[in-house]
Amino acid sequence: MRFSRGVITIAIIVVVLAVGISVGLYHLLKRAAPLTVPPAYCAVRTPETSVSLDPEQARIAATIAAVAARRKLPERAVVIAYATALQESKLRNLDHGDRDSVGVFQQRESQGWGTQKQLMDPVYATNKFFAALVKVKNYRRLPLAEAAQAVQRSAGGYAYAPHEEDAKILAAGFTGRVPQAVHCWYPPTRTPAPRPRAEEARKQLARALGSTAITSRKRGWLIAAWSVAHAEEYGLSRVRYAGAAWTNEMEATGWRTGDKSGTSRVELS
Repeated sequence: MRFSRGVITIAIIVVVLAVGISVGLYHLLKRAAPLTVPPAYCAVRTPETSVSLDPEQARIAATIAAVAARRKLPERAVVIAYATALQESKLRNLDHGDRDSVGVFQQRESQGWGTQKQLMDPVYATNKFFAALVKVKNYRRLPLAEAAQAVQRSAGGYAYAPHEEDAKILAAGFTGRVPQAVHCWYPPTRTPAPRPRAEEARKQLARALGSTAITSRKRGWLIAAWSVAHAEEYGLSRVRYAGAAWTNEMEATGWRTGDKSGTSRVELS
């Protein structure tokens, strides 16, 4: 079957228009992509499963792990603290609660935990929680709900137990026992991006952890996890440690290996 020159010309024009429209749509969608950028999020992933958090929850979880490390407490203490905080505040630093309860653990000024201002400081509140927990006889071997209830003296002490599995995942990642477990992403809000405040981040870490010296790979990964959890607050876009790197990229789903970073320092930028 033969086609006239006019028909062939029309066909070519149709094809060119189709390609042009496709290219135009691609670039239009690409420009519109920022309108569909997802909100900031964090995740803790271990070989068993994962737990999703928002950045505030991740920052508080990282702080709890750092305070526990400073006090040389076992991972079981961190698990109990996480389960308690998940039940009391959903791992958030609340300025309200039942009667005069405030903060991560919903501690009360009227019960001698400290002033309201002190209890709104997660480092202070966590230290007070652990100071009470270590006084509970055999807390490491007690069922989690019993250990938490001995500290909190809540009306519903049984409510801590359902959070135990999530608390174990969080503890594995934020204590540094499982490397590369903590991943966060936050959308850049300004162009150019705010200047990283790495030294300010290290000073804040020292409030919870004490010395920021890396004495073991586990401690190095705790510091790396804390840094990733606080990346949005301090404008960090890259954290490097032990041959792996976290970057604040929307497409990234975790740490990338093959980096040339060493094990003597967690590098922030």
